[in-house]
Amino acid sequence: YIWMISIVAALGGLLFGWDWVVIGGAKPFFEPYFNLPSIAGKWSENGLARLLGLTTEASLSGWANSCALLGCLAGSLLAGGLSDKFGRKKLLIFSAFLFGLSSVLTGWAGTFNQFVLWRILGGMAIGLASNLSP
Repeated sequence: YIWMISIVAALGGLLFGWDWVVIGGAKPFFEPYFNLPSIAGKWSENGLARLLGLTTEASLSGWANSCALLGCLAGSLLAGGLSDKFGRKKLLIFSAFLFGLSSVLTGWAGTFNQFVLWRILGGMAIGLASNLSP
C-alpha cells in the first residue's frame, strides 16, 4: 500500500517534468512544421496578438513552450472543488487520461492554434494531478 501511494505521488511531479522535457526536444521540429515566421507575419496584423506581443517567431515559440502553464493554473484552481465533488482517485485517473489524450492530440495538431490548445489541455491535466497527488 505504501509503495502504491509513493508511486502515485511521484507520478504527479513526473507529468510536469515530462511535459517540459518533451516540449524542449520537440521545439526544433514544431517551429518549421508550423512555419512560425509566416504565422508571426499574419498575427502582426491582429490587435490582440500585437497587444500580447505574439508577433515574432521567438515570441510564438515561447508561447508554444509556456502555454501549458495557463492550463496548469486552471487545473490547480479547479482541483479542490472537483476533488471534493468526485474524489481524488477518480480525478487523478481522469487527469492521467486527459494528459494522455492531450499528448496524442498535440502530436496530431495540424495548425499552430490546435497545438497550443492541446498543450493548454495537457497543462490542465498537470495542474489537476499536481494539486491532487501528495
